Amino acid sequence: MTILVTGGAGYIGSIVVAELAEAGENVVVYDNLYQGHREAVHPRAKLVVGDLADAALVARTMAEHKPEAIMHFASYTLVGESMAKPFLYIGDNVTNGLNLLRAATGNGVKYFILSSTANLFDDPEQIPISEKERIVPGSPYGESKFILERFLYWLDKTAGLRYTALRYFNAAGATPVYGEDHDPETHIIPLILWVALGKRDKFTIFGDDYPTSDGTCVRDYVHVLDLAQAHILALRALQAGGPSRKYNLGNGQGFSIQEVLNVARKITGHSIPAEVGPRRPGDPATLIASSEAIRQELGWQPRYSALEQIVGDAWAWFRRHPEGYGT
Repeated sequence: MTILVTGGAGYIGSIVVAELAEAGENVVVYDNLYQGHREAVHPRAKLVVGDLADAALVARTMAEHKPEAIMHFASYTLVGESMAKPFLYIGDNVTNGLNLLRAATGNGVKYFILSSTANLFDDPEQIPISEKERIVPGSPYGESKFILERFLYWLDKTAGLRYTALRYFNAAGATPVYGEDHDPETHIIPLILWVALGKRDKFTIFGDDYPTSDGTCVRDYVHVLDLAQAHILALRALQAGGPSRKYNLGNGQGFSIQEVLNVARKITGHSIPAEVGPRRPGDPATLIASSEAIRQELGWQPRYSALEQIVGDAWAWFRRHPEGYGT
């Protein structure tokens, strides 16, 4: 089948594209290269350079390539930035997503996989966080994803567009070919490894007085290859006639910031100086996903759940690409 992947030149999207291409699927990448990279697009995938704000180009691309399925990764994704620029997120993320959905329903697309977020759960009542948890978006970014989930719910009812929303927690790791290359970089593991690469002087821990084992925040890290597997399983389930669903994706186990730092020091052999800074507003002490639903219903099983594997794969990629795709 032909699959359109928006944001397929970005971190997670590029790895999903590579997995789809290696599985023999016909993949069309739609990316404005704002955060994506040409070098990150699998050689067997077609690249259309364009913005989802260009509704006419979205429609032409859809009419030309006639995808049966869409995987939607393209969006602004920085939680902190969304607090400072809410219109960019609730505005552009939603408007651009609607351009895509309008073109999808107008061109007979059958299946839609949405890259959603754990930022839907800013104030969870239970840990690990299941799909039954109440939704309280933690930022305009989280709100924009929730709005798109709601639109998909209604398009399933009114237009027969079946979908899966995958709400993942902290994506991490790399493959030998594809990895993280963000500007600015905000993810914890790359920021720690950048110190070992000599690109930063030190790493800052925002708060060490949380009610956790060592006082630092605990987060759920899921390997990007396991995320890719979940996207493909979700698509296969829809193809097989499965219903629209929403799944939380994570390891199901949490690691503290200090634990991540200690593992990175061991793997890199670098001391990685760190300092403790003040807490950041809105940072919960612990966020861990329950992925029981997708495990039981789709047979998803993380293959790279060990923190040493996740950090080690990221480190191997950064050593080969110290300046990202520019090297």
